[in-house]
Amino acid sequence: MAQFLTHEALQTLASGGVRHGFFTRRGGVSEGIYAALNTGLGSRDDVANVRENRRRAMAALGAERLATPYQRHTDICAVIEDVNDWTSDNPPVADAIATNVEGLMVAVNTADCGPILFADAKARVVAAAHAGWRGAIGGVLESTIEAMEALGAQRKNVVAVVGPCISRRAYEVDEAFRQRFLEESAENARFFAPGERAGHVMFDLPGYVARRLRRAGLGEVHDVARCTHGEEELFFSFRRTCQRGEPDYGRQLSAIMLMP
Repeated sequence: MAQFLTHEALQTLASGGVRHGFFTRRGGVSEGIYAALNTGLGSRDDVANVRENRRRAMAALGAERLATPYQRHTDICAVIEDVNDWTSDNPPVADAIATNVEGLMVAVNTADCGPILFADAKARVVAAAHAGWRGAIGGVLESTIEAMEALGAQRKNVVAVVGPCISRRAYEVDEAFRQRFLEESAENARFFAPGERAGHVMFDLPGYVARRLRRAGLGEVHDVARCTHGEEELFFSFRRTCQRGEPDYGRQLSAIMLMP
């Protein structure tokens, strides 16, 4: 079975019909560098294996359908109010999806970037967002919240959880990278720590994402505090792949849905 992690803050909403899962790389059929639950259609893995892995993820949460966007590090949140408007083989460019449709699992694929799951159990609106540094500073989190509000959610009732992503101890960046964030706000200095190499610093992506979510006025913001780079047995990692000179990498799914 496809294996996934949960967070207590979202798990407590299960009685209200909200199901979620931060899937690991365990429980799939892919092999080699993609072993085993690679759900990334953008990878060079065998497409049949990827589709079977996605089917297993759906089965694990009891979903009838799965929607993932064509992720391009944008600030766009797609909205699904009618599943007939969504084509899984040709999804729109977006880095988040919000929905009020029951039985539909909305999800994003990541391999170091931050997956964020959102739920307003009272309004019965959920969303999934993909936030690397470009998306986070570019506004994808705020776009997702606004899309949820358009479906009837209220910020004060939204619970958001940052899923497994690269941690500060593994995310080395250069000084030019840091300057982009300091230009946005001098307060962003808190998300950087000295690096081992001259001219480099370590960036706290999940901390930055969580801060933006809190500043947006959400009811609850949490972090699973799991590092994709450091926990190879559980997660795929783009940076780890680059460091090893491997030709490609798998992606793990983070998903949320409303039960009928």
